[in-house]
Amino acid sequence: MEWDSNSDLSAEEEEDDDDGGLGGMGPLPFPVENLLHTAPCGFVVTDAIDPDHPIIYVNTVFEMVTGYRAEEVLGRNCRFLQYRGPFAKRRHPLVDSAVVSEIKRCLEEGMEFQGELLNFRKDGSPMMNRLRLTPIYGDDDMISHVIGIQFFTEADIDLGPVPGTTIKESAKSSDRFHACLSAFRPGLSLGERNICRGVCGILQLSDEVIALKILSKLTPRDIASVGSVCRRLYELTKNEDLWRVVCQNAWGSETTRVLQAVPGAKRLGWGRLARELTTLEAATWRKVTVGGAVEPSRCNFSACAVGNRVVLFGGEGVNMQPMNDTFVLDLNDSNPEWQHVQVSSPPPGRWGHTLSCVNGSHLVVFGGCGTQGLLNDVFVLDLDAKPPTWREISGLAPPLPRSWHSSCTLDGTKLIVSGGCADSGVLLSDTFLLDLSMEKPIWREIPVAWKPPSRLGHTLSVYGGRKILMFGGLAKSGPLRFRSSDVFTMDLSEDEPCWRCVTGGGMPGSGNPGGMAPPPRLDHVAVSLPGGRILIFGGSVAGLHSASQLYLLDPTDEKPTWRILNVPGRPPRFAWGHSTCVVGGTRAIVLGGQTGEEWMLSELHELSLANSTMNNSSLSA
Repeated sequence: MEWDSNSDLSAEEEEDDDDGGLGGMGPLPFPVENLLHTAPCGFVVTDAIDPDHPIIYVNTVFEMVTGYRAEEVLGRNCRFLQYRGPFAKRRHPLVDSAVVSEIKRCLEEGMEFQGELLNFRKDGSPMMNRLRLTPIYGDDDMISHVIGIQFFTEADIDLGPVPGTTIKESAKSSDRFHACLSAFRPGLSLGERNICRGVCGILQLSDEVIALKILSKLTPRDIASVGSVCRRLYELTKNEDLWRVVCQNAWGSETTRVLQAVPGAKRLGWGRLARELTTLEAATWRKVTVGGAVEPSRCNFSACAVGNRVVLFGGEGVNMQPMNDTFVLDLNDSNPEWQHVQVSSPPPGRWGHTLSCVNGSHLVVFGGCGTQGLLNDVFVLDLDAKPPTWREISGLAPPLPRSWHSSCTLDGTKLIVSGGCADSGVLLSDTFLLDLSMEKPIWREIPVAWKPPSRLGHTLSVYGGRKILMFGGLAKSGPLRFRSSDVFTMDLSEDEPCWRCVTGGGMPGSGNPGGMAPPPRLDHVAVSLPGGRILIFGGSVAGLHSASQLYLLDPTDEKPTWRILNVPGRPPRFAWGHSTCVVGGTRAIVLGGQTGEEWMLSELHELSLANSTMNNSSLSA
């Protein structure tokens, strides 16, 4: 459980607790006697597989004391604390080089380290760090991670302010440190002094009560933290049934059901799966080879996933011919290959449409451009029916005919449609909802006081149950149109839903998230990950920027931050004209792509989000 442990607890040791554990329950999974220290305890986890030991987790005490936010330090070696401020180019001369050398030696030899070292906050003010590094061994008896426990105290050194800062700013930093220190020292009240005793009180409950009434309500990250408190909780958090419930609560029952059906999921285990889908530490690209073919060749098709099957519908053929055929690729097969599905009553051919999955095995097609122009019709197909038959849904009060719009599904029954291009090239900014569970579905425009600028080629993603996120596209700005990297969100569970601008100029509620934002783009793909994070890839990007770079955003964060996700393997060579879908909750299958002269539908790439044992072994590079 070392992948996301939290050591924010501190308290006085029980006078009669001399066996090294909590409540007399034996030794703990790793040395934690210092967790009961009265100073604020920073907690850092690094990846020992990487020679540079990049940070993969820091706790809130580390952030509060050092002034560095987690997103500023993840992926970096902890040596930056030896530099005086974020702009320093080298280690400060007062940092003891002998201690630094000893740390390096212990890491190389897999030994535990204890010592004291001069560190610096983000504003350059000095502090002492009493550091303990403990190697953590994986199942293969190799060191997989290193845990760092840090006890920060004021350094009695007057170095003066860092160039470019003021004495007032340094004083504020010192005040924050003292406030943090007092918050984690035993206070005046009995409750504040006895955090450890409170934990022990919880441990007097039965295993069943702790697991079902307490642990099952936590997030995967919280469970991993709790597992580092004591041996009893460590053993409880190894229970696969508990992890399955935790994952279901965090990701939703539908995602959990799909994951449960993936070959290899049982072998990997829910605890390991939760870790890998949370940290994305096992993510990798690979090119895959499957049998069959999608003929005739086409572009501007749409694809989605139905369980572990990839479904492709329509597209633009030779001489702009609209297509209306359906193809299925079943990745559960030992030798998967594209199959042309013979369906009854297919919709009119089209391209620039959307294809979505609702209610398990049902597909819904909306809009696009056909032989007679733009469309606003809706067709539904039950892929498991014998024989599969397309059925038109005559929804009342439909939106304007359109193409290059975006859509997503909500609650497995509702279709959301946003924006797109109407007749004469007019860009749209409306958002419509169609409840397909009704006997006679009725289109309803979602009334909002303010709308994002009109756009096409954007993406619409669902997160957090009933929230939607819009990203990018070709947006209207006065008489001009520009590629966009704006992010907008809407919570449809509110009585009066409204668009909120997460980033983008002077728009209502705007603010720029931290990190490196993706370059503006359209015709990209967005992948919704378990837990609410959104992955952006590809598209038409101006300038010299690489469209194959992956960007990750968690809109549930208090301050959403873009993160570049560096993934090993073989990404698609051409990052424009793709379609993608998440298969089995652990694989993003990328189809198509354009070289500028020909469409590469024959190339299939997989972004595997979890261990390769989850994947069908028949897919090979």
